[in-house]
Amino acid sequence: MSFVPPGSGWPGDPATADTPVAQDPADVRRLAATSSTLAELTARQSVCRACPRLVAWREEVAEVRRRAFADETYWGRPVPGWGDEEPRVLIVGLAPAAHGGNRTGRIFTGDRSGDWLFASLYRSGLAVQETSTHAGDGQKLVGARVAAAVRCAPPANKPTPEERDACRPWLEREIELVRPGLRVIVALGGFAWQAAWPALKAAGFDLPRSRPAFGHGVEVVIGDVTLLGCYHPSQQNTFTGRVTAEMLDQVFARAREMAV
Repeated sequence: MSFVPPGSGWPGDPATADTPVAQDPADVRRLAATSSTLAELTARQSVCRACPRLVAWREEVAEVRRRAFADETYWGRPVPGWGDEEPRVLIVGLAPAAHGGNRTGRIFTGDRSGDWLFASLYRSGLAVQETSTHAGDGQKLVGARVAAAVRCAPPANKPTPEERDACRPWLEREIELVRPGLRVIVALGGFAWQAAWPALKAAGFDLPRSRPAFGHGVEVVIGDVTLLGCYHPSQQNTFTGRVTAEMLDQVFARAREMAV
């Protein structure tokens, strides 16, 4: 088997052998809508098989593995949201990295984007450690939660519009469940920014008539929640200097300030 089976004892695995499995987008909508708790939602996310291309890719990566991780067991399943169950800050990324979250089972954990992200969250008081290398490593988020617009690692890091739309109900329901205390949503990159709008609408928010363009530091007040744009800490952005540690720190310091 090229992925970790539910109920295997993997640290933080929310699913059991009895967790219902979404086989198509209609199943995703139904199972997301009927999830009454975050625990139930994350369990159902973590076994989804609704997108055949993504299922095949994530499991192929888990089978072949990168040479540096050849001796490791890969998660090879959808990566659910994680962090504080009553967050005031929700951070939304694009999708798990093939050899990051798809390997570790935790979004942004074990890849270079995550190295930048968690270091900034730590400096901003939103994480207890400046690194996150694997599930069960002691990392905890403080008043914050991290999720992805698409829960499976996509080929070339590019989900199709159909895959994005099929996965959206998981994010919609996650926002609904954490809405009571939520004050800030940080969208990491343009893809997450675009994905946030329909998810917010489905979660019951009244959106402004015009949708502001994505930009680093852009703020949009939507009811009692502020949507905050942040350049993604991808290798392309960090290597070229498009995003710096100081720029990330400014965004997350702002997010924490607004979340108080």
